[in-house]
Amino acid sequence: MRVDGLTHEAVSLRHTLETQRRTLSWRVTAPLRVVRHLMKGQLPTGQKIPAVCQRVKEIYQDEGLHGVTQRIQARLPETGVGRAVARYTSNRQKHPSSPQAQTSAVQTPAQDQGVKSSPMTAAERQKALEGVYAKPLGAEALNQLTPHILIIAELSLRQCAKYRVWQKEEQLRSLGWTVDVVDWRETEQALAALQVCTEVIFYRVPAFESVEIVLHETRRLGLSPWWEVDDLIFSAELYQENGNLQTLDTAEQKQLLFGVRLFRKCLLSCDRAIASTRVLAQAMVDAGIPSAVVIENALDQQTIEIAQSLAERGVPAHDTTQEIRIVYGSGTKTHDADFRMAASGILAAMQADPRLTLHIIGDLTLPDSFLTVKDRVQTLAGRDYAAYLALLAQADITIAPLEPTIFNDAKSNIKFLEAAILKIPSVCSPRDAFLQVMRDGENGLLAEQDEQWRDAILRLAADPALRVQLGQQAYEDVLARYSPDQVAQQQVLPVFGEPVDVRSKTNLRVLCANVYFSPRSFGGATFVAEEMVRRLQRLPDVDVAVMTSRPDLKDRGNAPLRYSADGCPVLGVRVPPDHDRVGGLDNATATSHFRKWLAAMKPDVVHFHATQGLGLGLLRACIEAGVPYVVTVHDAWWLCDRQFMVKADGHYCFQEKINLRVCQACVPEARHLSERAVMMRAAMEGAALLLSPSETHRQLFIANGVPPDRILVNRNGFVWPTHARTPRKPGSPLRFGYVGGTEEIKGYSLVRRAFQALSDRNWELRVVDNKLNLGIRSVYTESWKVKGTVTTVPAYVPESMDAFFDGIDVLLFPSQWKESYGLTVREALARDVWVISTAPGGQSEDIVDGVNGTLIAIDGRPDSLQKAVEALLKNPERLTGYVNPLKQNLATFEEQTAELDGVLRDVVATKTANAQRLADDLSAISADPAD
Repeated sequence: MRVDGLTHEAVSLRHTLETQRRTLSWRVTAPLRVVRHLMKGQLPTGQKIPAVCQRVKEIYQDEGLHGVTQRIQARLPETGVGRAVARYTSNRQKHPSSPQAQTSAVQTPAQDQGVKSSPMTAAERQKALEGVYAKPLGAEALNQLTPHILIIAELSLRQCAKYRVWQKEEQLRSLGWTVDVVDWRETEQALAALQVCTEVIFYRVPAFESVEIVLHETRRLGLSPWWEVDDLIFSAELYQENGNLQTLDTAEQKQLLFGVRLFRKCLLSCDRAIASTRVLAQAMVDAGIPSAVVIENALDQQTIEIAQSLAERGVPAHDTTQEIRIVYGSGTKTHDADFRMAASGILAAMQADPRLTLHIIGDLTLPDSFLTVKDRVQTLAGRDYAAYLALLAQADITIAPLEPTIFNDAKSNIKFLEAAILKIPSVCSPRDAFLQVMRDGENGLLAEQDEQWRDAILRLAADPALRVQLGQQAYEDVLARYSPDQVAQQQVLPVFGEPVDVRSKTNLRVLCANVYFSPRSFGGATFVAEEMVRRLQRLPDVDVAVMTSRPDLKDRGNAPLRYSADGCPVLGVRVPPDHDRVGGLDNATATSHFRKWLAAMKPDVVHFHATQGLGLGLLRACIEAGVPYVVTVHDAWWLCDRQFMVKADGHYCFQEKINLRVCQACVPEARHLSERAVMMRAAMEGAALLLSPSETHRQLFIANGVPPDRILVNRNGFVWPTHARTPRKPGSPLRFGYVGGTEEIKGYSLVRRAFQALSDRNWELRVVDNKLNLGIRSVYTESWKVKGTVTTVPAYVPESMDAFFDGIDVLLFPSQWKESYGLTVREALARDVWVISTAPGGQSEDIVDGVNGTLIAIDGRPDSLQKAVEALLKNPERLTGYVNPLKQNLATFEEQTAELDGVLRDVVATKTANAQRLADDLSAISADPAD
């Protein structure tokens, strides 16, 4: 269904074309191509010139010159024609004194509307939106989430990741934490994971530009980040004390020191630090971090299980009377200087006892002096951890030499732990971390000088019992201090504690999903969804969260974004463009983010409004998580691929019981309609309940197979007037208003044609352009050939709604389909405005013909609307002082909220009762084996 292959091919071809168009040869030959097209009677776009001229003529008649210029700019934005039109339009806007500019200027009665006279431009609106999304969230907002720790880490160093990342994850999970791990290079993935975490740890992360974006996001979200490391890689001065640095070439040294500066920058960008040793923690504090805690490298379940497996099956034996094996795990080539400080003692021991052999695992450059015993030295390549421990288990002695530097004092005692869990005795340098656990002569041997290394090795070689004794004691000591449970309880728990969800356990938790939400408020369904969220949130025992879409934002890619709307946590995700109907039906990315949002919010019930773009995967995720959901079917998207049951020509299809054969003829390019119908049916059947805003709309779904008891009416409320209506002045022109936009389905062309046919002059019509506040103009009334007055005004907002309806006497609502509700109709009826509306449909259910409005047929004919308008114009005084006598029958937001709250609670109670019934049945079965 997703046609991924075609999508990728299209992107590739588009890239190829764009590359070609930037070449010099393409630009030079452009005039030749234009001439060739013109000789064929075509424009460069491939369109036939006569057809284009006819279309331009139609647009000019309907929308005026501005409409023509806007279309050219939209279709040819990067061409010379488009740029010329843009310059022409810009000049006219700068010099409105010209007759042409005055003719087509948007008339905005700002005082009547209570809005700014110059609406926002698209750029201004985008900036305002970004300001809302960029607004910092306080740390208290984290209390709205389920406790969750995110580790953003360096994962390419396997051993480092094992001891500092995967061990930490294991330890935290054992304490009950939810943990996610993300590679620091995956910026988009890290940004996504940040939205649902309550703690974040940066392990061994350098402050590259992409990381600074992530760090900035942690601040916006109110997080207090940790920075963690297990090596002294953030201090250039101390790092240069490491003698191993000198074994690298100049380029490698410069690269490492450059990394040191980036690590330090990231460290100081965080609030606190985690170190693997106390010396390292002190160095962090000395570097400027306010506080640092110690969580040591330790044993994990994997290491313990490998050791147990090796002990159970045994390791290949060798005759210790003939060979005593010394094993050194080098790991990387940065240990040459460390080995050299013990090399003379090791070599002396090997020369004194010919049984001693040296086995090196990893990279190491041996001093030339070892050539004298080269036949007893074996170098083995590094390998995976299980294979490494298997080699280590064959040792009789392990060694861990380290230079006496602060850099090495900051290192952990991993080599001792690995040998100890295998019960192998160790000889180690007396660095600080080793001294924390080793007792010389009791669970291992310590050596600093050459003689000490020689004597320690020879002592172990000569005494098999001592080897066993030291190995066994080391094993017991290490398990007592470094087992997973011990480290989790003694070191991790004091730092992170147990996860505590501070949210009320008795409050009803509701998750609402709608494709748009504040600050991207668009459409009636969004207005209702926002109001329901606000009103449910005000209830003392309800907590609400929201899932919605977000616009394209700088540096975010497709990562989701958490923000706050009136104190309510909202997660915004990217959705496919409107023309991608299949992508909007099954948005895998949105589904993935929704699953994490579900886990973060742990709702008792999910309320879906308009989910087109977000996709049906959200509903599947609820089923998988065992969370019941309710769907409000605001429109026919659940039944119709075109959403409003409108045909390609813009007219209503008038189907009651949906016939997919008819739909396929209407949308021939959509080859997925059968599969879509199956998915929609499954989504609706999975719902605990469906809600409809009107009875008419409910009957549509019942006609298409929804059982009557599974869909209820929950009528939409609206904003009631804040003050009494200003009386119409007798004798003044009758004032009409239209708010439906330019869509054919809303009746725009019917309004235009009906009013152009009127012979009466004593009227005014205000046409709302609902895109003006988005910085876009879509309505051009200056080209209408009418005898009355037509003006274009911006869409009203709640604050300016009363002013708009005060300025009209009649609302025109000639919708050409059976609307699910018709919010504007109710807003007008509540303000004593007469309504001319089509019927049947949800828009007409609160209108009684001749009492509070005029009902006309859905027939696509302008004369039906014209006759209704003319009837009012013959007796305009009828509307002077008019008061709607049926206002008490209108729904209110209070009623809608109370009904919705009851429905959601019933759904949760039913789920709880069913779960208890199942538990009782299972208990009865287990109590009576015969059953």
